[in-house]
Amino acid sequence: MNSRNNLPSSTPSTPVLTSRLPAVGTTVFTRMSTLAAQANAVNLGQGFPDFACERSLLQAVNDAMQADFNQYPMMTGAPVLRQAIVAKIAAIYGHQYDVDTDITVTAGATQALTTAILCCVHPGDEVIVIEPSYDSYVPAITLAGGVPVLVQMEAGAQGYTVPWSAVAAAVNGKTRLIIINTPHNPTGSVLRAADLQALADIVRGTDVLILSDEVYEHMVYDGQRHESVCRHPELAARAFVVSSFGKTYHVTGWKIGYVAAPAALSAEFRKVHQYNVFSVNTPMQHGIASYMADPKPYLELPAFYQRKRDLFREGLQHSRFELLPADGTYFQCVRYDKISTQTEAQFAEWLTTEIKVAAIPVSAFYQQGKESGIVRFCFAKKDETLALALERLGKV
Repeated sequence: MNSRNNLPSSTPSTPVLTSRLPAVGTTVFTRMSTLAAQANAVNLGQGFPDFACERSLLQAVNDAMQADFNQYPMMTGAPVLRQAIVAKIAAIYGHQYDVDTDITVTAGATQALTTAILCCVHPGDEVIVIEPSYDSYVPAITLAGGVPVLVQMEAGAQGYTVPWSAVAAAVNGKTRLIIINTPHNPTGSVLRAADLQALADIVRGTDVLILSDEVYEHMVYDGQRHESVCRHPELAARAFVVSSFGKTYHVTGWKIGYVAAPAALSAEFRKVHQYNVFSVNTPMQHGIASYMADPKPYLELPAFYQRKRDLFREGLQHSRFELLPADGTYFQCVRYDKISTQTEAQFAEWLTTEIKVAAIPVSAFYQQGKESGIVRFCFAKKDETLALALERLGKV
C-alpha cells in the first residue's frame, strides 16, 4: 500500500530550470523606461526616436505588400535589398562585397551580433569586449560558452578612447574574437583611422576575428567620416560588419539589419541564422530596397542629428552638468559630480522621479558596474521634447 507521501500531488508543479544566463535580469532600459512612464518623465533614456519616419518609406512598404511580396523571402535576404546594400557599401566605403555570398539580412542588429558570436565562438574561446559596451555582447558570449575578456576605455578631457596597448595585451592563443563598436554606444566616441590601424597591427598574423558593430554609421559629426572596418581591407577580410536600418531610417521597431562578411564567415553565420530566425519580414525588405534608391536620407543624417546634438549641448552649456564630447551616435554623456555624490543608478532614478527627465547610468554598460559619475541622454527626439527636457534639466 502506497503511503500518502508517495501519492501524486494534486497541484501541478513546474520543473526547476537551470538558467543559461543566471546573471541576467531585466535590462536597465526596460527599468528606466518603466520608471519614466510611471513618473510621467521625458524619456531621454532608451535609444529610439519619438518622431516618425518618412511617409515615403511607409508607402514603399505598403506598395510591396500590395505587390504580394508577403511570403518567405530567401533565407539570406531579398536579392534586391542585398544588391542595394552592396551598392551602398561600395559607394561609401569603397569595398566590394559579393551580393550572393557576403550579405545577410537579419532581424535587427542584435540578432546579427548574437548570430555572429554563436557561429564562431566555441566553449573556452576568449572574446575581447571593450567597456562600456552594449548590453547584448556578454550574454551572447556566455550562451556560446565563450569567456568575455573585458578591456575598459579610458575617459579623459578628450572623451573616451580605446587603450590599444591593453587590447594587445589581452590577446593570446585562446582569443577568437574582438568586438568593436563605432560610433560607440554609450559614449558617443568614434574610432579614427589610427584606431583601425592599431587594431590591424594587433590581429595581423593571428586567426582572431573582428565583430564590428556599426549601427550608428551615419551619425558622425563635425565633418568627420565614419571609419568603417569596410574601409580597411586587412580588417574586412576577417570581420563581421553589422548595421541597422532601424537606426538609419528611424524605424527601430521594424528590427531589420544586416551583416556583411567574407564568404567563408558568412557561410558559418548563415548556418546559425537559418535556425534562429531563418528569414526577415519580406515587404519591409522590398520597401527598404526601393527607398535606398535615393541616398539622400542616409547622406543627410549626420546634419540632421548634429543639429539636434548641438541644440541639446547648447541647452546644457550653462548648467551644472559637464558635457563630454559627442562625436557620433545620438547619445550625449554628462558628468554630474557638481550636482550629486549619488551612484549613477541612484542619480538616474532621482532625475527621472524628481526632475522628470529619464537618463541611463553608464555603469549599466560595465559588467562590474564601474562608477564614473556619468549618465547618458538620448537626443533622438523632437525639438519640443528636447526643449522640455532642457527646461527641467536647467533647474538642477
